[in-house]
Amino acid sequence: MWSMKPFVAWLLGVVLVPFVALAQAPAGSLNTITAVQVNGGTVTITGTQKANFTTFTMTDPPRLVIDISEATFSGVPEEISVSSTTVTGIRTAAYGSESSSIARVLIGYDREVETDIQAQGNSLIVRVAGGGEQAVAQAPTPEQAPAGNSAADAAAAARAEREAQEKAAADAAAAARADREAQEKATAEAAAAAKRDQDAEAKRQAEARAAAQRQQEEQARATAEAERKRQQEAEARASAQAAEDKRRQEEAARASKQAAEDERRAQAQASAEEAQRKKELARTEAEKKRAAQQAAEEERRAAAQAAEDERRAAKQSAADERRAAKQSAADERRAAKQAADEERRAQAQAAADERRQRQADARAARERRPQPASEPSRSSGGEVSSRRKTLTLVGFQQQADSSRVFIRTNEPVSYSVGERGRTVVLELENTRVDSNNNTLPLDTSFFASPVLRVDPSASGRDVRITIQLRQGAPFQTRQDGNVISLDFQRTGR
Repeated sequence: MWSMKPFVAWLLGVVLVPFVALAQAPAGSLNTITAVQVNGGTVTITGTQKANFTTFTMTDPPRLVIDISEATFSGVPEEISVSSTTVTGIRTAAYGSESSSIARVLIGYDREVETDIQAQGNSLIVRVAGGGEQAVAQAPTPEQAPAGNSAADAAAAARAEREAQEKAAADAAAAARADREAQEKATAEAAAAAKRDQDAEAKRQAEARAAAQRQQEEQARATAEAERKRQQEAEARASAQAAEDKRRQEEAARASKQAAEDERRAQAQASAEEAQRKKELARTEAEKKRAAQQAAEEERRAAAQAAEDERRAAKQSAADERRAAKQSAADERRAAKQAADEERRAQAQAAADERRQRQADARAARERRPQPASEPSRSSGGEVSSRRKTLTLVGFQQQADSSRVFIRTNEPVSYSVGERGRTVVLELENTRVDSNNNTLPLDTSFFASPVLRVDPSASGRDVRITIQLRQGAPFQTRQDGNVISLDFQRTGR
């Protein structure tokens, strides 16, 4: 009878140790072998899926090897004891990784047999062809042995015993050779499987890296395209807003002109009606006067007195109107003077606020950085009114050899530009922000540009635009109408 112990030691050392982690790993979508049972000469292998398998046989001693692909074991011992005279022992082992995992079942027999393997659902039934257990012949007991004590019988018995021992030694040597060959074959198979697994894993990782790189490139392109569309939409909205503002101004001008014309017509109509009323009144008075002349002397005196009273009243009324006109003109002059004084005070206050803010900024800059900061340059870009200006757009534009940051206002504005290390600060004087959207920062770090970020913010009565640079770069500032642009030269091309 074949002994499983030498083969068990080899299988544990060569096959099970390198792949024990795989055998214990979750099966996932693999076929999980949950039971291996022996009933007489029949072996039943039960799994969770229909088995996909290959077989081969080994001799000296006789063995049947069943390799079930894409499978692993769960709850099945590595060595299964049997009480059959046909099946001498069963060993299990798993090797490979993931989809290349193989569950191996090795069945030892007491003699060379032919097997019949059938798949029934998720089970494999392994039977010995031609019957099950082999009947074992009973050796005669000493009582049944023929009597005889001759020397020839003793010599024959000794010779038979010696031959039996020699045969047993030869069988043991053959079994050892078979075990070595099986070990060498299993070692080669395990090494080849490990090499295949390593190559498959390397290929999978390379494909994963390539897929991740493609995804990153797609995301970068999508981000750039979204930013370009956003800028186009912002410019379109700004153009539409400018057109709408112009249309509203024209409508307001037409409405003002129409109101002035209506007022002039109303005044002319009122003047005509007043002249007609006075004319009718004069005619009535003339008729009364003629009637009074025809009346008695007392009536004439009364009429004369009434006329005198009326003249005095008219004179008094004219004097009152002149005094009221003078008072109104004086009130208007006082109101204009007061408005001018308030405007001068507001401008003086704004200038003082600006000086205090700049002094605070200078102190903060000196505390943050020891190196001296460049003096800000100032410009008005031409005639600038004293009205409060409005910031309507902050934008960024890539050009052939420079990167442009542009700021649009509702009319020309006085501004100053200062540079502190890798920060450029543009301040718009006497300016406000019309929308919170125009205070949102612009992230331009993904462009091939010295400009990293543009951050607008309100500062008292001014607006400050802070431009963060990737590195120091020469730039030019100019104002064309309502647009101030800063062109930063791209030195890394």
